[in-house]
Amino acid sequence: MPEVTAAGIARLAGVGRAAVSNWRRRYPHFPRPVGGTETSPTFALAEVEAWLRAQGKLAEVPLRERVWQRVEADPDGAAEALARAGEHLLRHARPGGRARDAARGPAAAQGGATAEETGATRELDALAEESGAADAFAFLLARHFDANPRAHTLTPPPVADLMAALGGPATTVLDPACGSGELLAAALRAAPGADPAVELYGQENDPVLARLAALRLTLCGTPPPSAVHIRDEDALRTPPGEAPGVDAVLCHPPFNERNWGHDELVYDPRWEYGLPARTESELAWVQHALARLRPGGTAVLLMPPAAASRRTGRRVRAALLRRGALRAVVALPAGAAPPHSLPLHLWVLRAPGGPAAADARLLLVDAGTRHRAGGREPLPWDELHATVRTAWRAFDAGRPVPEEPGVCGTRSVIDLLDDDVDLAPARHLPPAGAAADAQGLAEVGGELERTLRRTLELAPAPGPVPDAGTRWTLTTVGELARGGAVEVRAGGAEGEPVVTREGDVVIPVQGRGAAFVVEPDRAGQTLAKPLYLLRPEPAALDPWFLAGFLRSSANTRQASSYASTASRLDVRRLRVPRLPLEAQRPYGEHFRRLAAFETALRLAGELGERLVQGLYDALAEGTAQPPG
Repeated sequence: MPEVTAAGIARLAGVGRAAVSNWRRRYPHFPRPVGGTETSPTFALAEVEAWLRAQGKLAEVPLRERVWQRVEADPDGAAEALARAGEHLLRHARPGGRARDAARGPAAAQGGATAEETGATRELDALAEESGAADAFAFLLARHFDANPRAHTLTPPPVADLMAALGGPATTVLDPACGSGELLAAALRAAPGADPAVELYGQENDPVLARLAALRLTLCGTPPPSAVHIRDEDALRTPPGEAPGVDAVLCHPPFNERNWGHDELVYDPRWEYGLPARTESELAWVQHALARLRPGGTAVLLMPPAAASRRTGRRVRAALLRRGALRAVVALPAGAAPPHSLPLHLWVLRAPGGPAAADARLLLVDAGTRHRAGGREPLPWDELHATVRTAWRAFDAGRPVPEEPGVCGTRSVIDLLDDDVDLAPARHLPPAGAAADAQGLAEVGGELERTLRRTLELAPAPGPVPDAGTRWTLTTVGELARGGAVEVRAGGAEGEPVVTREGDVVIPVQGRGAAFVVEPDRAGQTLAKPLYLLRPEPAALDPWFLAGFLRSSANTRQASSYASTASRLDVRRLRVPRLPLEAQRPYGEHFRRLAAFETALRLAGELGERLVQGLYDALAEGTAQPPG
């Protein structure tokens, strides 16, 4: 019998988990737990649905949510149920697959399945008809990972796309730690015209993840199933043998792994650049990637920043530089990928044997200097991609790479081969924005003065105090969505990407960011995790009114859950006053002015920091003297 958690009951009823806890306390006839633990019980799905229907609390659950609830409640576990669903969708997607099943009859098609299983299969077929087999599986896979965030470390799509761009063009691509296939899926997206000739290879030591990755990539329809090769194996403990070299290796290896096979692989022929230390598993992955490339092939690995500077890895780093294997190190901004507190690096490597480089130099890019998440706004991925790809293409083609202080430049290998062989870009690039000359300082000072004046002009005055008896009639975002007044979309989910439009309201569900309205210059960007998009119906909701009330401290506090060390916002529980559109607009205009004032304040702070640092640098470098 399918079971459901308290969170699943909340989704069925369109309420928060606190409401479910309240029902359990208030109503003695609420269904009893049938499994789980005392702190996280599970309930019979059929009993819960019957109780909610009898109480008039059963929301109209979308088809894909009903399918997910069945997957989540499967007695064999969600991962196993998800794999079975993917295999069924694969049969559904094949030409004539649905017709063959229908001709065989329900019992034959299901191999003697129970009525419950047959119902679940019919809903899955309906979902595939509604959104396509690939999108249906992508949705279920994304929900599975959202429900188990600590069990899986995923590569965010913007990072995966950047890695695929740096590693291409390629017709054979390998990910030796492929997980559920994020990087291989990015390689497909990067292939010119979704080239059907692309062959994908993956290694993954978790058999369930390997199975899910193969299904995910096969369901894409391009390349054909025969071009997807996912093996359930530990890549480091499986020597390449006679495996042919591939054009590109994309890899997000596990970080700080101690049990990677150091003792048993001491004499492995892959360690051409030196035996990695026991604490340097990442350098073992680097050399495995190089061993799997054809001559001249490219590898791109996502690395922890410590791998560029740890003393234990300096000999391997030096060998990679001397032999021209390491071609670029790109520092990403903090928050680009988990762990979000670290500014991770991308290493771009080239297998020896291809066209020789004109000179022995290393490209260094610090993308975090220019491209950072600013307060309520996400990382500007489009600009970040352009900065990194432009520098790499020029460097890879042998053209000069313009030096940009703090952002990018090249350095001679001989200058990097010191006692530390520290390859962190920030160590070798001159500081950015150091306006240490008199003219630069004067320009920053003038811009700061103008910004401060503008900030004073924008400073809003408080409005009149309302009558003591004034009360709002409140509704929730979930109710507005069910009524068609607003569309709610999650960023970073698989399937069709969420692209912002002018007037959309974007809100982060984790961290300290706040809701904001998408202005014309920010429209057209792809929404990433952990952001949600609210697209208001213009005839019903003013976007500035909506964003302003969503920023209320009391509102976000009541809609937040604290199931772990970090809070998470349940967007659908956020509250908004029920007001006609004409009554919303004065609030919206005032909220818009507040946002402009906040932006000016932030800019003034940034300019003030630049001016202060510039004065420190000018005085320290002797390009300025104390006044008087």
